Amino acid sequence: MSAREWLDKDFYAELGVSSGASADEIKKAYRKLARENHPDANPGNAQAEAKFKAVSEAYGVLSDPEKRKQYDEARKLFGAGSLGGQGGFGGFGGPGGFDIGDLFGGAQGGGSGGLGDLFGGLFGNRRPGATTTNRPRRGADVETEVRIDFAEAVRGATVPLRLSSPVSCPTCHGSGAKPGTRPRTCATCAGSGLVTRNQGAFAFSEPCPDCRGRGTLIDTPCPDCNGEGVSTRSRTLTVRIPAGVSDGQRIRLAGQGEPGRHGAAAGDLYVVVHVNPHRVFGRSGDDLTITVPVTFPELALGTTLTVPTLDGKVSLKVPAGTGSGRTFRVRGKGASKKDGSSGDLLVTLQVAVPSKLDGKAAEALADYAKATADHDPRRDLNEMLGR
Repeated sequence: MSAREWLDKDFYAELGVSSGASADEIKKAYRKLARENHPDANPGNAQAEAKFKAVSEAYGVLSDPEKRKQYDEARKLFGAGSLGGQGGFGGFGGPGGFDIGDLFGGAQGGGSGGLGDLFGGLFGNRRPGATTTNRPRRGADVETEVRIDFAEAVRGATVPLRLSSPVSCPTCHGSGAKPGTRPRTCATCAGSGLVTRNQGAFAFSEPCPDCRGRGTLIDTPCPDCNGEGVSTRSRTLTVRIPAGVSDGQRIRLAGQGEPGRHGAAAGDLYVVVHVNPHRVFGRSGDDLTITVPVTFPELALGTTLTVPTLDGKVSLKVPAGTGSGRTFRVRGKGASKKDGSSGDLLVTLQVAVPSKLDGKAAEALADYAKATADHDPRRDLNEMLGR
């Protein structure tokens, strides 16, 4: 894709966010649109598939801080959408305009810095006569989501993951040509993908009108990918979720993203893990938490409690005189850590007050209140207030 084509696209509009949107806002918008337009949710809907590809392309640029910075600077310098008309640079080079990546790729006399660096990250620093789209290009990274149970996050799990994503066409193996045929070198640009136009004292390069910048021509396109070399396929991956994974954590699967072009490496797949909450247990880092209801006599007189864990039950000795709200630590009953050890289980005791008391219980409690009438639990508080 030429620089002009990149700058004519409004990636912010594709995602429905402002140019000042935060990284979290961009991610949230992408995930919403990706879910709504995912091919699996819209089988046979070409419009939804096109939208899915468009938002994925936009997110690929805006989610990368460096690419986003270069994209914003380029649009600020030349103006969004100004490159296709007669304003800005659109009037040079005839009806087709010219490729800004070529204009600035060698503008620094072989050195670095200046506008060549500005466009380098987005379009590549091209040189006159160099191949454009034929150069190896790493595949784009892909992001997807998976939801697991609380216990699976603590212990680890292996889950199947079904994806619909671009892959190298299995019929033509990425060449774009029908099996038994091969792309031929474009005679107009001699395989460079560029032609040069002279405008007075200046010479401008633009994509070859015959091969559209590819450098090659496909006489008989592959019937499965229509000459693109890439097709959308559904595939199932078996993903190992490591023990101790946190809600919202991203797991990187190297080489499982979009395929590279012309022999380049594939991108990576990032799996965002969502963890369902547990009805009993909570989590604080590598520690699990649980609140256990107890009676006042159990705290006052002391007792031994049976406390549930994800691996069974443990006994917890509560000393006499324990206060409500106190937390005990049970070693090694938390989430697994990267080093193979485990966090702890934090047990908080909370007095359960009965909503109703029968006659004997009420009478016994009244006797207790009389026996402890000299004990004022708020004495220290009243002294601090001077009462």
